[in-house]
Formats: sequence, structure tokens, C-alpha cells
Amino acid sequence: MHKWFQLPIIEGLSSKQAHCDLPHDSFERECGREGFYGPATHMYHQHPPTGWLSWQGNHKPRAFDALALPQSGNTPWDAPLLLSNADLKLRLWQTSKNMDHLVRNGDGDELLFIHQGKGDLYCDFGHLSFSEGDYIVIPRSTSWRIETTSHVSLLMIEATNNSYRNVDKGIVGEHAIYDPAILEYPKINAAFKAQQTEEPWQLLLKARNHINVIHYPFNPLDAIGWKGTVTVLKLNWRDIRPLMSHRYHLPPSAHSTFAANNFVVCTFVPRPTESDPNALKVPFFHSNNDYDEVIFYHQGDFFSRDNIKPGMITFHPCGFPHGPHPKALKSSQQKPKPFTDEVAVMIDSRNPLDIGSNIDKVEVHDYVHSWRDTTHNNHNKKS
Repeated sequence: MHKWFQLPIIEGLSSKQAHCDLPHDSFERECGREGFYGPATHMYHQHPPTGWLSWQGNHKPRAFDALALPQSGNTPWDAPLLLSNADLKLRLWQTSKNMDHLVRNGDGDELLFIHQGKGDLYCDFGHLSFSEGDYIVIPRSTSWRIETTSHVSLLMIEATNNSYRNVDKGIVGEHAIYDPAILEYPKINAAFKAQQTEEPWQLLLKARNHINVIHYPFNPLDAIGWKGTVTVLKLNWRDIRPLMSHRYHLPPSAHSTFAANNFVVCTFVPRPTESDPNALKVPFFHSNNDYDEVIFYHQGDFFSRDNIKPGMITFHPCGFPHGPHPKALKSSQQKPKPFTDEVAVMIDSRNPLDIGSNIDKVEVHDYVHSWRDTTHNNHNKKS
């Protein structure tokens, strides 16, 4: 389906090309609808849109040291709930134990992102090894467990009453970003057959957000074969080949990895920095007017943020602008690095997210003030 040309209204000073050739001494702010997928207006300001002096109220930029949250219990759903709504539930699970039981999520698909460690996943479909940087998509109502060979911490994103699907890659074709042939799936191999015992097993079913315990006189992971298109899938961030433009800073939507109803999961991986001298080289200021934005920082140098370390989470609910920190913006204009060196997982949620009950214990409370430019000058303006 083709779109008609829709020419933008232009008032006052502006740039003809978004994110490039900004008017002298101005700051660009994108006011977008439907995340980065819908219509947008670009504003050109005399001051940084994040230049507030103080903030009263809880609807504000927030950051959390998720790895510092205490863990309890032996199941994935014992992990503390970080953020949630009717569409998704976000947890960070840390464990060094081999699971002696199976779990099954009847409420929706699970997406696991392995932040640290390695091990083996056993599920209805067979055996699959995993390590740092892997995404694992587990279809709804799949029975599974993990065995660890080192301490494992993983981000869990439940698509509640929902499923994960590939993103629409449009004119770049289905092999862009990652080729579907790179995806791995569980195998019915020797390791899988070795765990098929006649000993009693316990399965914990999460359904309607409650846990049911089911007892079997045998290990229910007893498949001898299967065929079809529904299975567990694995993708490592190193196999993602990001879309790039040397003359234009692409929005996060270009880095979409998985989609579900009402939210999308994006992956930021290392890539060359824009080489055009007049193009922005850090994420632009933007007001994501319909979506809440969450970023989990996995590893590297997070080029648009200061004082962020791996394992932290930032949360920017919709309703206000955000963008690069002053130091990052200055560095990008004075001597930009030839490559970015960050790996992060972003979740854009169409519906508002609620903060978990205990997450405030690991909140970085001064994060809302991290956009302050203590120099009080205009050196960070784009010229």
C-alpha cells in the first residue's frame, strides 16, 4: 500500500532534513506519535528541552540499579517485578541453581535476555544451550527449565495474553537486521534424551497470574520428535546487523527486534557513528507522546548517558522530552567517536507502565537532574 506525499507545515526557522543542518544555536526536539512509527513535528528550541531546574511529582525520568534487587525463591516468577501493565511484565531473574522442576507460563510468551552467565535450557522441544547476549523466545504454555554453569542474570519480558513476532522490515527485506536462518532452536539430542527419566517431576503453571502445581510420575519433557513452526528460538545480539545511515541518525524503530501487541523490543548494538559533519551523532531530543520507554543497559559505553552502568534500567514515561545528557552531546560535537560501543535492550510500551512495589529501593534518585548543564553556557548548542 503506497502513501500519498504529505508536505509538512513550516513556521519560522527550521531544518529541511530532520536531525541534520539544524538552525544556528538551536536544539531539535521530535514530537512523535505512535512511538517513532507515526507522524511527527520537529521543534527548534533556543535551550535544551531537558533544561529543567527541579521536578515535583513521580511522573518523571527514573533510573534503577536492577542487579541490586534482592532475589528470593527458585522460580523465574519469584524474581521481583520491575515494571508492568496489562500487556507486559518485566522482571530481572538471578540464579546460580539448576532448576529441579519445570515451569510453564500460561499467561503469555516469554522473552529472555541473558545479561550474564551461561547454561542449558530444556523444554518441550528439546535442549538448547545459552550464554551472555542471547535472546530466547519461549512460546506461551511451553514447559521449560534451566541448568546453569555459572551465575545467570536474565531479563524476562512477558507478553501477557500475547505473542512475539518478527518485525515488519519493509523495503529492506526479510534478511535485514538478522537473517531468519541465524535463529537457533532446541534439538532432541543426547543431552535431552539423558534427562528423560521415569522419576517424579513437578511443574509450576502460571495462569491468570497465579501458580498451580502439577505432579507427574515421569519427566514430561519426553518428546521423541516434532515438526511445525511453533518452537523456542534463540538469537544473540552479535548476530544483529543494524541498519545504518552515515548522513542521518536513525530512530530506535530502525533497531526493532521483536514486536508484540502494544509494545516493541529494540536492540542497540555497536555501529559506525554518522560521518556527515552536519548530522546529529547522538539520539535526538524527543517527546515520545504515546509510548513509555524503558532501556536495559547490557554492556559497553552508553554514549548518550552519563553515570550509567551495566544492569541498570532507565524509565521515561510519555509526557515529557528526553534525550542526550549535556556531556554526551558536547562530546559528540567536539570529537565524536568513530563507533558506538553499547549494547542495550529498549522496550517501547503503548500503554502506561506501573512501577513494581520494591523497585524504589534501588532507584537512582538524582537521575531526574542528570540533564543539568552546570556550565550554564551555550557550548552544547548545535551550530
